[in-house]
Amino acid sequence: MDVKTRRIGRPRSELARSAVLHAVDDLLVEVGYAAMTMKGIAERAGVSRQTVYRWWATKAEILFEACVEDALEELAVRPTGAPVADVAAYLEALVRFLVRSPAGAAYRALVGEAQHDAAVARLLASRDLLGDSARPVIERVLGRAALPVPMDQATAALVGPAFFWVLSGRDPGRLDVLRLARRFLADLGVR
Repeated sequence: MDVKTRRIGRPRSELARSAVLHAVDDLLVEVGYAAMTMKGIAERAGVSRQTVYRWWATKAEILFEACVEDALEELAVRPTGAPVADVAAYLEALVRFLVRSPAGAAYRALVGEAQHDAAVARLLASRDLLGDSARPVIERVLGRAALPVPMDQATAALVGPAFFWVLSGRDPGRLDVLRLARRFLADLGVR
C-alpha cells in the first residue's frame, strides 16, 4: 500500500497519526529498523496496535510516511536567483537530510531494507522522494530552457553523487557541493 492509499474505516485521528509518526522516528534512532516492531511503535505512540494496523500494514509504510512528510520540509530551499547557489543550497540540504535528519536516517534504512525486501522496494518506488525534491530546483534554474535529458534523469544526476557519497560511508564534510553544483549545471548546459 502506498502512502496515498488509505484503508477503509474510521477517519484517522490526527493526534494518533502524529504520535505514531513521531514514535517511529524515535524508535529508529533508539533501536534501529530491524528491532523496531509494530507493537513497539504502538506502545511508544500510546495507541493500540489495532489503531496502527488500521492505517498501516507494515513498519516500513509508517516509516516511509514519516520520512516523506519531513523530507518535503527539510529539502525545500529558498531561491537565490543564482543557479549555482540554488543547486549548491539544495545539495547542502540533501546531505544534511541524509546525514543528520531522523527522516534521512529513515530513508537510508528503507533503502537498505529494499535491497532484500521486494515490498519495501515497491513502497520506495511508489514515490520518488529525492527526485520530487530536486525537480523544483532544476525547473527554477533552467527557467524556460528545455532539458537535454528527461527530468527523471536530471534529478538522478543531481541527487546521485551526494546520495552515493553518503550511502557509501564517506565523510560528508569532504563533499564539495559547490563543485557538484557547477558540474551538474555544466552538464545541463547552464552557464
